[in-house]
Amino acid sequence: MSLFSAARRPFAFPGSGIQFTPLHVLPLLLVAGLAWAWSADRAMGSMPGTMGRDAISFIGMWTLMMTAMMLPSAAPFASMHARTVASRRVPRLALFALGYIAVWAATGVPAFGLALLVDEVVSASSTAATVMAVAIFAGCGIYQLTPLKDACLSHCRSPIGHLLHYANFKGVTRDLRVGLHHGSYCLGCCWTLMVLMAAYGFMNLWAMVGIAGVVAIEKYWVRGDWFARAVGITALVFAVAVIWVPGLAPGLDGSGPVMTMAGMGSR
Repeated sequence: MSLFSAARRPFAFPGSGIQFTPLHVLPLLLVAGLAWAWSADRAMGSMPGTMGRDAISFIGMWTLMMTAMMLPSAAPFASMHARTVASRRVPRLALFALGYIAVWAATGVPAFGLALLVDEVVSASSTAATVMAVAIFAGCGIYQLTPLKDACLSHCRSPIGHLLHYANFKGVTRDLRVGLHHGSYCLGCCWTLMVLMAAYGFMNLWAMVGIAGVVAIEKYWVRGDWFARAVGITALVFAVAVIWVPGLAPGLDGSGPVMTMAGMGSR
């Protein structure tokens, strides 16, 4: 079987009811791949807070990060959506992706506010930084165990009923609205995982890879709901352990240098 033939054949994620046809969403995967390449080139390890970026630069960086981390996990749903599209598939997928990414791009504003807070806390004292790390890990752990997390994750894991709902969307913006709607559920599912980036460093490539992997496993593994709870329990353990091991939150332990915009000019 040729690679092209394999890409045209749908395969199912066990237990999720999702069938994924790679060829249907190849443009989205290419965009995500480019975003990953950019992120790998600009990775700054565990450098804390804003990394010397202004609001526009930070939000642009954040949008590309979210494109890299979240668009691949949305591709299987997009594939199922594309199979219902009889014509103009690529333009309609583009509108879906635009709506989906717009949701995550909007979170760049509170993310920048959080990064500013990290800058203040790290420069204030190591104790304040540790308290913030405890709060971030504990908040993530608690949310992972809530009914709201379960509800949002259920939307992502069992999308058939939602596809029927989306079929009633009308007008030229229907695919944009599908992207916005589905992206809102993904945000509800994963927002505390993204807050963890404050603890690890907003441009920490390994943290990006790890969190993107957690998101994908939660959505598409047959035991993804149990895995989400295990992640929550692990985060709660980290909330306690970071008190004695501040290095568990390298973006908050104050060991990374503060980079100015002038110093970033060569990147």
